[in-house]
Amino acid sequence: MHARNRRSPPSRWSALVGICIAAALVWLAFADLGVALPTIATQLDVSLTDMQWANNALSIACGTLLLATGRFADLYGRRRLLLLGLVVFGCASLVTAFLSGLAGLIVGRAVMGIGGALILPATLALIPVLFSRAEQPTAFAAWAAATWAGQALGPAFGGTLTTLLGWRSLFWISAPAALVAYLLTSRNTPESREVSSGRVDLVGVVTSAGAALCLLFALTEGQRVGFRNPVIIGLFVAALLLAALFVIVELKITNPLVDLRLFRARSFDGALTVNLTMNITFAGTLFVLALYLQDVRGYSAFVAGLLLVPAAVTILVFNTVGARITARHDARTPAVGGLLLISLGFFVVSPVTPTSSFLLVILGLLIVGVGLGLLSVPMSDTLVGGPPTELAGVASGVFKTSSMLGGALGVVLLTAVTASYGRARAGSTSAAAGLSEEESSQVVNALTNSQTARSVLDRLPTDQRAVVTGAYDQAFADGVSAALVLSGVIALVGAALSWWIWPRHRQG
Repeated sequence: MHARNRRSPPSRWSALVGICIAAALVWLAFADLGVALPTIATQLDVSLTDMQWANNALSIACGTLLLATGRFADLYGRRRLLLLGLVVFGCASLVTAFLSGLAGLIVGRAVMGIGGALILPATLALIPVLFSRAEQPTAFAAWAAATWAGQALGPAFGGTLTTLLGWRSLFWISAPAALVAYLLTSRNTPESREVSSGRVDLVGVVTSAGAALCLLFALTEGQRVGFRNPVIIGLFVAALLLAALFVIVELKITNPLVDLRLFRARSFDGALTVNLTMNITFAGTLFVLALYLQDVRGYSAFVAGLLLVPAAVTILVFNTVGARITARHDARTPAVGGLLLISLGFFVVSPVTPTSSFLLVILGLLIVGVGLGLLSVPMSDTLVGGPPTELAGVASGVFKTSSMLGGALGVVLLTAVTASYGRARAGSTSAAAGLSEEESSQVVNALTNSQTARSVLDRLPTDQRAVVTGAYDQAFADGVSAALVLSGVIALVGAALSWWIWPRHRQG
């Protein structure tokens, strides 16, 4: 049972505004740092692997805890968890603005991720409590528009603030926004929790978080030390064993962290496949494109951020189109069709070179945005509105876990593909210029305009430095092109799997 909403309609919609601001803040933080990383790399001694950790610290911390916080929301109160999350997120972002060095940036982002893990499941789980089933598509559309605005506008927001106020402004500016969301939510949202008692599945928390951390750590550090390293191989094995143990525990325990009944609904499985595919491809693409536009093309953080905005425009325009198709027909068609358009957009952008027109990027991202707009509402509505109300918190936790971890996986995967081209295609040029294998590796694992790379390249004569830099720029562009093709293929495969898994009509 739930505490039912007894407030007047205006307070429900005010509550929705607070909920949307809270969710948008998390997704804005998820997306706004990538475009600032080339600027950060000119001030701090960081490699590409370091940049991935800084970018992914929030999504990894958030993603590994979301399953647990979804359950916490059901047991201890969704409003309570949301308010606590806003306090943690706002305070962490403010403190991070004043921390120095790479370690402070990574730790601060991780604590923000803990706040985000408290926020996201609660925002989604409160919508079925505040709104009737007939009103929920509208509420989910508002939530989806807010989160997509945060994620898709993140690069432009981050680039603008980085250029005007410095990259640390990305953190302190979040605190007042979190305060606004806190006030709106605390004044207008009723508490909602499950009456049935139960303990938190600590074994499930540890095994699920451990599996995710082992996988992402292996994929990230494997780029630095090699994927044949015994430690990396051991981490992959540990990830598989922990994932298997998690499933076994969840099948046998009385109060599981994840009620596996959720996965008996093929519509839920199909929508989850769409969400995972979309986050792997879109988050990874935004990350490598932000690096390409600044390091290879030489655009400022402000211009690079603006060039990544087109997807946001078409997301917001077509968000309501997906909702209307769902209401009149079914959710599967716009969700799978959206993935196909995303794939097409990535293929359009993929022929990037060190001199290709930025119009290519804009056109491709416009198409990607159409696909994202079409799928966002039917996917969210199916994943959270479809399961029984008593599983709303767990369903939203699973939903957002796949979003955050999918995004982190996409960044790691596409960056690994991009960097591999640098190693394969620029090594001979480096050797001819007199760089040692270690020095060449140092440049490959950084950006050519970063402090790390300049410490090596500045030792070369001017003419040789230009040749080596040009070779790395070409290799990086080739790597981004290959990564975008891979994104398109992943989106195509995801669309085919989703169409096969997801029945045409929503299951009850």
